Parts: sequence; C-alpha cells; structure tokens
Amino acid sequence: MKSNNINRRKFLGSAATATFGLAVVPRHVLGGPGFVAPSDKINLGYIGLGTQGLRELIGLLPSQDVQVVAVCDPNTDSTDYVDWSKNGLRDGIRRFLENPTWGEGAPGIRAGREVGREIVETYYAKNKPSKSYKGCSSYADFRELLEKEKGLDAVKIMTPDHLHATIAIAAMKKGKHVVMHKPVSNIMYEARLAIDTAREMKVATHLSAWSSRNSINRIKEWIDQGAIGTLREVHNWIDKPIWPQWPAAPAETPPVPKGLDWDLWLGPALERPYHPNYTHAVFRGWYDFGSGILGDMGNYSLWPVFRAFGLEAPASVEATPSFTCEIVDHVSGVQKNDVSFPIASTMRFRFAAKGDKPPLEIFWYDGGMRPPTPEELEIDKKEMPASGMMFVGDKGKILGDFLGNNPQIIPQRKMAEFKGAAPAAEGERGRGGSRDNEWISAMKGGEPSPGNFENLRPCAELICLGAVALRVGRKIEWDSRNMKITNLPEANDLLVRKYRKGWEL
Repeated sequence: MKSNNINRRKFLGSAATATFGLAVVPRHVLGGPGFVAPSDKINLGYIGLGTQGLRELIGLLPSQDVQVVAVCDPNTDSTDYVDWSKNGLRDGIRRFLENPTWGEGAPGIRAGREVGREIVETYYAKNKPSKSYKGCSSYADFRELLEKEKGLDAVKIMTPDHLHATIAIAAMKKGKHVVMHKPVSNIMYEARLAIDTAREMKVATHLSAWSSRNSINRIKEWIDQGAIGTLREVHNWIDKPIWPQWPAAPAETPPVPKGLDWDLWLGPALERPYHPNYTHAVFRGWYDFGSGILGDMGNYSLWPVFRAFGLEAPASVEATPSFTCEIVDHVSGVQKNDVSFPIASTMRFRFAAKGDKPPLEIFWYDGGMRPPTPEELEIDKKEMPASGMMFVGDKGKILGDFLGNNPQIIPQRKMAEFKGAAPAAEGERGRGGSRDNEWISAMKGGEPSPGNFENLRPCAELICLGAVALRVGRKIEWDSRNMKITNLPEANDLLVRKYRKGWEL
C-alpha cells in the first residue's frame, strides 16, 4: 500500500504514459465520457466544517477530480452556529442532497465535523450502485488527520483565521498541497512563513479569495489609454462588518458546549475561558482570532489591484479607528480596547515610486465610512454607493462596485467621450470566488494557480499591517525586506503571535 500511494502521488497529474509493461486504456473506455480514474483523483482532507466550510463543501463534492477522504473540526455536531440567514445553509444542503427534510427539527443552525462526514458520505453513496458509502474519516485534530491519512494529497482549510498558517505549514511540511480560505494568516510572521514554506516544499497552493472574474484589468487598460491621466489613488470601501464588535473580552465563563474541544479550537492562541462570542462567524472581530473586515473582504477586492498594477508591499500605513465610551465610577471616557477590531475605520496605505511608476495611495474604509462624494458624481446627480471602488487620476476618476466591477468613468459624459472604452466582458461580471479548476490543475502538476500564496505576498502584508496600525494608533513605516517596522520599534511585537506552549511556529 505504501508503494502504491507513493507511485500514485508521484504520477498524479502527469501526462506521461509510463505503463509498467501494460497497455494504457483511455479513461472514457473504462468509465464513459468525463470519467476520472480513481488514481487521478486528488485525495483531499477537508479541515473546518462551520457554516462557510459546509457551504463550500457542497460546491466541491460534485468535482470528478477530487475525493474528500477525511473531514476535521474540533466541534462534533451542534446547532449553535451563526450565519447570514436562519435557513439558507440548511436549505442549500437539502437541495444538494435532494432531501427536503434534512436538518428538520434542529433548533438552530447545524454544523460540525460529523455533519460534514454525513454530507460527504450521503452524496458519494448516491453515485454508488449499492447506494452505500462509508469512506470518509472524521478527526477532531488536524495533526492526527495528517499523520493517519497516508494517501492524502491535499487539504482544504476552512477554519478561523488564527489556525490557517499553523495547519497549512504542517500540511505543506508533509508534502501536501493546500487550498485555503482567506487570509493566509492574521499575523505577519505566520503569513510570511506560510508563503516561504510553500516555496520551499514546492507544493501547489491556492487562496480561495482569488478570482479573475473582475474588471480590474479592464480598468488598467483604460488608465493606460489615458482615461484619467496618471493614477494617484485607489479608494475601496464596504458597508461591513455585519458581526458584533465587542470592545472588551467577555467576563462570563459559560461551560464549554458538549462536543467542542476548546483546546483544539484555540490552537496557537493564548489560553482563555470559552465563550460563544469568540467562536463561529464572530471570531473575525478579535485580533487574536480574526483579521477584521479588511482581512475578510480586502483579499477579494485589493488582491486583483496588486496584481494588475504590479504593486509591492506598502511603505507605510496609518489608520483611524472608531472607539466606544464607558462610564466608570461616574466618569465617562474612552474605553480602552486592544482586543477587538473597531466598529469602523479608515486606513491609508502608501506605496513608493518604482521605476516609471509614481507613488500611489490606497485608502480603505469600513463600518459605513466612505470617501466624500466627488464633484464628478454630483454632476450626474448621484450619490456615493454604500460600497465601492474608485480610481483617482490627475485627470479624472473611475467608479465601480466594491470589487471594481461595472466600472464607469465619471461623469457620464466623459465615459461617452472616451474612445478606448468598451463594456466589461461577461466573464468579468459578478462576485469573485475561486474556480476549482485552477487549483485542481496546479495540484495535478499543471501551471501554478494565479491564486497561489506567493502571488498574494504583498497583499497579505497589507492585511496584516492594517491590523497593527489599528492597534498602535499611529502611522507605521514598513521595511518589507527585513519584516520590520522602522519608526515604532515596540510595534514589532505585534508582528508575531504570542504562542501557547507546544504550538510555536
């Protein structure tokens, strides 16, 4: 079995026809059109079975190129999850499994590793003559999965942000490919280490925030054609977060729910009592566990900007966070907060001139903040959208939605006058999201996915720097080459996680 696994993985994705003395029979003869031989499937361990994990699982299972052989989550099966609608996930699973009663009677939103295994085995059983399938293992600890699943080729990571790099690095060091939800990490040191490990181990990687289905390249063409002169600024804003942002750690210490391994959920983060305000969809609001709304959504919108305009890491960032107030001993004042992201913020990232490219600034706004309405939009008697992206040149502006889609030179008369303008291609419209074939092809020996970790490096640094700037409340100067904040030495402590013993990277 060991020899067979090594051979299968060695030749996975190879177009060679080494036959060991046997004739090669075309796949379509064996299994019909579209058939993928079991030896050509990617054996995938699926780590993280919360609401988004389940949502992406049912999108992945129909792939003929992937076999989910194991699932992993520190939670067994519970109905206390948080999502963006009460029954949306449940109804999606019902449609997928063609079972109108799935989840019936559940008092809340159901998820966990046993839910994931149930979905995997139910779906695969539908395509078996016996209508039975029990080939998906279930683990609480990702380290056990990586140790025991000998035929594993890759993992998909859908955990909270603070576990991303820890799991990815462990998997890559065992030679496994990695596809992961954003971000690479919420800590600078870990993001750099994960990217460097991918390069060292020569494994295929993919961050699922990547998408080529946007209009950024079209906008770049317009700017190159002189539509708005020299690009000086990019503004990106979003009317989120849509989760609570508690300004202090919870004081209550409720019991750990049955079936949840709190120690494994914490992973590398420092010890603290369990509280539901930390877990599930609300983890993103805490510095220790999440990366805020910039890490949640900025990967989607800003990464294509980095790629199209050839940006490197920012040279500096300054952030302006909102704050809350409290009354202590009859005195009202600002509440100190170094544990969670603010309800709203603005950030300015500066990029140094490079070659013939002048300096550039990227402005980020969240929590309802947005740029002032430009005069060009007032001419058209329009208001600034709640979320959007705006490119500002020394001779004009281009306005699009949050991802830069549906771009228009403003005001409308300038769009009509611009000779180089053309409508966005059909494939550029709509929300992003990864195309599975990009990372599947890479894992089978094809070209690296454009969503690979190395391509993300400068944008990943921006995400992590933004969180540091929010915490220190001052402008920080960044030396990317040496991974060092040069003007505020004490802020460098925030570039590395404070690890629990045994979880150090």
